[in-house]
Amino acid sequence: MSKIMKGKYTTEAVAGFTHRTALEEAARCLLCHDAPCSKGCPAGTDPAKFIRSIRFRNVKGAAETIRENNILGGSCARVCPYDNLCEEACSRCGIDKPIEIGKLQRYAIEQEKLFGMKTLEAGEKKPGKVACVGAGPASLACAAELAKAGYKVTIFEREAKAGGMLTYGIIPSRLPQSVVDWDIKQVKNLGVKFVFNKAVAAEDLEEFDAVFVGTGLWDAKLPKLEGAELKGVYSAVEYLKEARSNTKNFNPGERVIVVGGGDVAIDCAVTAKLLGAKDVRILYRRTIEEAPANINEFHYALSLGIGITTGLYPVAAKGTKTVMKSVEAVGFYDKNAKAEFSADALVFATGQSAEDQSAVAPVEVTEKGTIKVKKGGKAGGKYFAAGDIVNGGKTVVEAVAEGKEAAASMIAYLEKKGVK
Repeated sequence: MSKIMKGKYTTEAVAGFTHRTALEEAARCLLCHDAPCSKGCPAGTDPAKFIRSIRFRNVKGAAETIRENNILGGSCARVCPYDNLCEEACSRCGIDKPIEIGKLQRYAIEQEKLFGMKTLEAGEKKPGKVACVGAGPASLACAAELAKAGYKVTIFEREAKAGGMLTYGIIPSRLPQSVVDWDIKQVKNLGVKFVFNKAVAAEDLEEFDAVFVGTGLWDAKLPKLEGAELKGVYSAVEYLKEARSNTKNFNPGERVIVVGGGDVAIDCAVTAKLLGAKDVRILYRRTIEEAPANINEFHYALSLGIGITTGLYPVAAKGTKTVMKSVEAVGFYDKNAKAEFSADALVFATGQSAEDQSAVAPVEVTEKGTIKVKKGGKAGGKYFAAGDIVNGGKTVVEAVAEGKEAAASMIAYLEKKGVK
């Protein structure tokens, strides 16, 4: 069973549309003149336009619309909360059910890859050099916009691969690495240069005319906990990153407790189960109704035999010497409630925090360590910022939207400065 489960770790859990089912779904579209779905997308992907293209069998046109507006169209089709955005705004909601916009977007990008379509072109070369620090969603979106405008862009990434949380923080059964890599290839095809395994310092950025900071949130955000020093206590980021980077040798633990109620918590629990953990339980202090995770993700976790216990939160990890044996929890609503769970791994999916940015750029930060920006992502002088390092941790599509907005500000800045 373990080998079967491990196979599912890298196999996409939800099947996409076939050519026939995509056309059938697109045919349900009401072709609204003033399409509310397009207004519901933070990145401006324009679902109304690409669905219309699919409906009339112009798949290349659909892919072009998606890529022009969202360089990470393939990834967002898998992880975007479209049921709370474009699909929620769909006019068919008042008739039967919304168009499955996310799956149609996925179909269009799958066809783009299948036929090797070229959907974007770099703009006519302009003077000026731009750097993007970090290769996560905001930086990738920013770099793509700048490259389409004709600027020479270099992305610096301290890890070995691009993608940020897309590559290191989301389970591949929800977002296959091949999808992320295809999105990133579209950025590379625009002429963007990538420098990996490079932790950038401020002096490395002196030669650039404008700099974008999209470093994300990678610092563990762990609560004060008795026994936090025991082996087996993880932050979600390190747990997911280790699992994705070293899948064959990763030991998820036999009895795993995951703390949190968001999609990241579900990803951690599913990762543990698919990589061989015998018993996995999600511990969430509030109710299921209050949990921020997509309800379909909860259903998937339950289908794998993952337990979900609400109304409790951990206060101690117990064990002998350095080995964890159990987790003690108390009630969130009922202060007298207590429970103890056998566990050799405890994963906190309770958010991440910002690392010190002073070594990267002379920017002003908030008390939480996120970068302060003005409209358009302006952080002062030639520096701009967007994504999680500014908003404190939101969705991928919002990071794309902010990256695009910052790119527009950077272009205006470079033009006004008259860079030669």
